[in-house]
Amino acid sequence: MEKLRDSLQVSFSTRVIVPVVATMVLLMAITVWILNNRVTQQFQGEAVRSLARAGAEFESARKARIRNLAHLKNLANEPRYVALLQSENAPTIADQFYKNLPQEQSVDVALFTSASRKVVARVKGDPEIAMAEFESKSARAIACALRGEETLDTFCAGERVFDIISIPVNGRKGGVIGTLTFGSEIRKNDVREFRAASQSEIALLADGRVIASTVSPDLQQDFPRLFNEGLLDPVKKGRLPGKEIVIGGGHYFCSAGKFPTLNGEASLGYLLLCSYDQSLRSLQGTQQTLLGVSSLGILIGTAFIWFLVRKVTQPLRALSISAEAVGKGDFSRRVEVTSRDECGELAAVFNQMTENVKRSREQLEQTVDRLKTTQAQLIQSEKLSGIGEFVAGVAHELNNPLTSVMGFSELLAKADSDPQHKRFLEMITKSAQRCHKIVQSLLSFARRHAPERKLSSINELVESAVEFLQYQLRTSNIEVSTRLDPHLPKSMVDPHQIQQVFLNIINNGRQAIEGHQPKGSIRIATETCGNLVRISFQDTGPGIDEKSLSKVFDPFFTTKEVGKGTGLGLSICYGIVKEHGGAITVRSRPGEGATFVIELPLATDTEGVTDKNEHSIPAPVTTNEGRGKKVLVIDDEEAILQMVRETLAEQGYEVDVARDGESALSRLGQTSYDLALCDWKMPGLNGQQIYERVRASNPALSERMIFFTGDVINDKAEKFLRESHKVCLAKPFSLMEFRAAIGKALTS
Repeated sequence: MEKLRDSLQVSFSTRVIVPVVATMVLLMAITVWILNNRVTQQFQGEAVRSLARAGAEFESARKARIRNLAHLKNLANEPRYVALLQSENAPTIADQFYKNLPQEQSVDVALFTSASRKVVARVKGDPEIAMAEFESKSARAIACALRGEETLDTFCAGERVFDIISIPVNGRKGGVIGTLTFGSEIRKNDVREFRAASQSEIALLADGRVIASTVSPDLQQDFPRLFNEGLLDPVKKGRLPGKEIVIGGGHYFCSAGKFPTLNGEASLGYLLLCSYDQSLRSLQGTQQTLLGVSSLGILIGTAFIWFLVRKVTQPLRALSISAEAVGKGDFSRRVEVTSRDECGELAAVFNQMTENVKRSREQLEQTVDRLKTTQAQLIQSEKLSGIGEFVAGVAHELNNPLTSVMGFSELLAKADSDPQHKRFLEMITKSAQRCHKIVQSLLSFARRHAPERKLSSINELVESAVEFLQYQLRTSNIEVSTRLDPHLPKSMVDPHQIQQVFLNIINNGRQAIEGHQPKGSIRIATETCGNLVRISFQDTGPGIDEKSLSKVFDPFFTTKEVGKGTGLGLSICYGIVKEHGGAITVRSRPGEGATFVIELPLATDTEGVTDKNEHSIPAPVTTNEGRGKKVLVIDDEEAILQMVRETLAEQGYEVDVARDGESALSRLGQTSYDLALCDWKMPGLNGQQIYERVRASNPALSERMIFFTGDVINDKAEKFLRESHKVCLAKPFSLMEFRAAIGKALTS
């Protein structure tokens, strides 16, 4: 069975027979569908037309009933009824009504009402008629008749539906003295007669229940829902009605009509149903016959086609067997060419293809190896980019309090003359500056624009890093030996960032040696390799196992104990080197130490030294500069506002502060300022948005605006600052830089 299934999956005969058979089946299905659709449409159309005729007949019968009631209006002109109403003799009125009312009028209920709306006589043909409800439902028609209007109405009283007419009766001296109200019930016999005449089912509904119906009671539960769906009234709409429904397994077309009532009652009406089940059964018999004949034809045609295809595909079976062997890896398999027809050409092409596949497989294996290496590099880059936004946010949050710490420590150092306090404040300032350097390192990792670079000696940066860590290395019994190329060309790098990389790698080597052996050594070498500078750091530590080797540059990955490492050092180094257009790699074996190799591009002849900032800050201004001048400071950090206020107040400035953009714009509209200091990133309006508002309302003040920020300036913001020639101080800043920036803005 398995071999048969495999043969059907791959054989040419299957690929030929299946489409042919599928086409024949599709044609048969289309034929049956067209036949079914056309005949069904005819059946349904006939059912809809029958439904329309039944609706018209029902409305016609109802109008005839109303006309019969309308003939009774002549009774209001007979003097005897007028006299009887005026005498209000109820027994006499009822007796006279029975004697004089023509039997063919089909009146089931009569009410005689005085001008005061008092019923003076009641007449009903059936003692089970609910007269109290009948009188209540007739009240609106009687009220209209007392105003002199002959009124027709339809309503449901109890379990019965009535058509009524209310006729005003005028007295001998004029004026309405009462009304005659006659009601005719739509009986169950009436709906059965309608069914016999129209061959359609009917159901009368009121208040969500069936009053009378020709349909079996167990099929009536959906009638209220169908009626409430608002099916078209065939008489009112003037077009073929109907909605196809299935009730009790029977197929019907259904439409609904509503009786016009004085109170606008929407729940009183009727449903008409016309069945076309008999026509459907005839159609199903025809379909079965057609399907049987078509199926027999398909079977015969399939057998004939299968026989022809099998004879044609015999030469292809040998090719199939050989192809299966090649697919399993046997590339030495060849197909014997026995003819010069299309099958022979196919066999020759197959043999050539097998040879080509063999060569391609060897090339593919080499390509896969290269792709695996490239994939590992791409994964590493993706992991590092994901940490960038997180680090930038943390750095921004740290820069704001660092600005306050540095500023207030400088203010306190000037105000306090105690030498010990000054020493403490100096330590605070140095600690804050140390935190600032850490933040700058994080920002250099997070930012995506190229850092500020200048021609630097790699040898000097290596020596500086070793000197910086000399004490830790000496106390850890680690000897550092250097082999630096004295003719090493300079490179265009950011010296602070590259020095940070060297510090991290040397310090990692020191920690690795210190944690596993009493002493060791680190060898550092520099050399030129083409247009690259290569720096290698080799330690004698325990080495790195193969599993961890591919993760050493991942953010937060560390082999140190919990609490002794963040896992960010090497990932930051990786980001800095990549940002400089270089590469950093590591090779190691357990027990043989680790070697980190950094490659940086050499400076080209066209690159020059760029030490000057476009927005450079001039020397500090004098302390009397701010007298008589007003400054507005805008920042969402309370501590920074207080620090700036105190700093400017020392120089005589009058300072106002605002904690958001809206309050700042409000102050600018009320007071004239000589200078505005604004944080670049705040909740609500940011620095650029505030600048645009100020430039529109006060162009002179917009030229004297200074920005400061603790975040990474993106390309868009940097372009704005450059084009508008604005100074933007990076938090944390020293008070000297701050005062110098104010002096530049006021003198520009």
